[in-house]
Amino acid sequence: MSEPGSSALTAGKITGCYGIKGWVKIHSYTEPQDNLFRLGGWQLRRRGALEPVEFDQWKRQGKGMVAHIAGVDDRNEAEAYRGLEILVAAASLPSLEEGDYYWHQLEGLEVWGREPETDAGRVLLGRVDHLIETGANDVLVVQACEGSIDDRERLIPYLLDEVVSDVDLAAGRMDVDWYLDE
Repeated sequence: MSEPGSSALTAGKITGCYGIKGWVKIHSYTEPQDNLFRLGGWQLRRRGALEPVEFDQWKRQGKGMVAHIAGVDDRNEAEAYRGLEILVAAASLPSLEEGDYYWHQLEGLEVWGREPETDAGRVLLGRVDHLIETGANDVLVVQACEGSIDDRERLIPYLLDEVVSDVDLAAGRMDVDWYLDE
């Protein structure tokens, strides 16, 4: 998720403590999960402010990740980090191939669909608020915005070349083959 007015992205969250030596449980929003630790430049959001943090060790644990925060060596200290979001610099993300996008790049784009009567014109359906990972495919959550055709929220499958016909980041626009009544 992109942070307003900054180049920092939320990449994970500390969900609890692990053991007695200052390790914490991490829910990573990256795919694969351990990519979070390849990015570096980590910051934590505490009461609206960002503070740098260093993870000096990490490993997979069950279905998630655990990590040790440098300088935090007991469970009581680690408890103070529970619930904090982990942010990384957007510039630390690897470049993608043409036609591939990070979720934060899609958030905020205007979504234009087909006009149902003529099938020729395009109508503004809303803006991408966020995406949902469903397993089969990702889903765009499109919220109504100023100028949109109605006030409906729409869930639109993010299927390139099937539903999503064009993404223009520079124009802030996405065209979808999606009718108003779908």
